[in-house]
Amino acid sequence: MEKIDFKKKLKHLYGASAKEMSVVDTPELRYLMLDGKGDPNTSEEYSHGVEALFSLSYTLKFMLKKGKEAINYGVLPLEALWWAEDMSSFTDNDKSNWQWTLLMMQPDFISREHVEQATRQVEEKKNPPALQKIYFETLNEGKCAQIMHIGPFSEEGPTIEKLHQFIAQQGCELQGKHHEIYLSDIRRAAPEKWRTIIRQPFK
Repeated sequence: MEKIDFKKKLKHLYGASAKEMSVVDTPELRYLMLDGKGDPNTSEEYSHGVEALFSLSYTLKFMLKKGKEAINYGVLPLEALWWAEDMSSFTDNDKSNWQWTLLMMQPDFISREHVEQATRQVEEKKNPPALQKIYFETLNEGKCAQIMHIGPFSEEGPTIEKLHQFIAQQGCELQGKHHEIYLSDIRRAAPEKWRTIIRQPFK
């Protein structure tokens, strides 16, 4: 059974350069989503959300692989949208007011019925605390600028600033929420090697 690699099929969305900005037109994509608030480094809500999203995404993967669909694919990486009511929160050390939506993109053959069935399976086996907070929705960011940040999350500031400057130089304005795509397993990789795509919609 051939394994579908959506990171390769969608290379323009999951393969940004670390040296130069790129502009991408993002299509409407479907995600498992979960909303929360607080410092991602210390928030139990955040860690519970990550656990629930991975549990549900992997259950979906194996359910379709073993089921009548007989489809094998790689689970997509964790992503997140970030914002704050007071955007100055992003420039100081207080992350307690950060708001976020955790995301995991799902292939277009995943239906709402699949998600409901997989949710029941996860509930029976593990029932992680944040499972019932997950919802299945589409996201269409449209035109975005993006770049790869290599290094720890705490050092993203200059990369984000360069991205915003690039958008301004095109005579455009920021639109929508700050978007990050986490390509590295931070439990295993050294922080200086973490790869994160920084994406910003604009108009």
